[in-house]
Amino acid sequence: MKKVGDSLLIVLLLLMIAGCNLTKEESNSKNNINDKQNNKNELSNSNEVIKTMKAIINEKEYIVNLEDNVTSQSFVNLLPQELYMSELNGNEKYVYLNNSLPTNSYNPQTINAGDVMLYGDNCLVIFYKSFDTSYSYTKIGHIDNLQELDDGNITVKFEK
Repeated sequence: MKKVGDSLLIVLLLLMIAGCNLTKEESNSKNNINDKQNNKNELSNSNEVIKTMKAIINEKEYIVNLEDNVTSQSFVNLLPQELYMSELNGNEKYVYLNNSLPTNSYNPQTINAGDVMLYGDNCLVIFYKSFDTSYSYTKIGHIDNLQELDDGNITVKFEK
């Protein structure tokens, strides 16, 4: 009789231990699901599309309306940056970036004053006069109401 009682006690203890382990596994499973959801939320936040950035030129703040492309988002990820831009052709300011950006260049045929473009994979250009072109660029964005810039070199601060 004692053996039967001991056997029942052992079976009961094993069931309790198995139940505790099952509870731990269920808890771990729930934690893993929560971790996956949190990671998914973090990824969606890091992949958030930024639609505008600031450009401070000659102490005046402008809003750059960004294109919905990987080039503009890659540039935004480098911000803030203060860039010394050189004059070229009486219609644009340019600077070679330290980083190459992804490109999807095309010939826009017409450049509009305020266009912010990438020439090649690392030459950032701000156009301050409109004109026709045969060159190819990847558009990053556009500055509305950009005032004509002086013929000299300028410093531009870009911020998110």
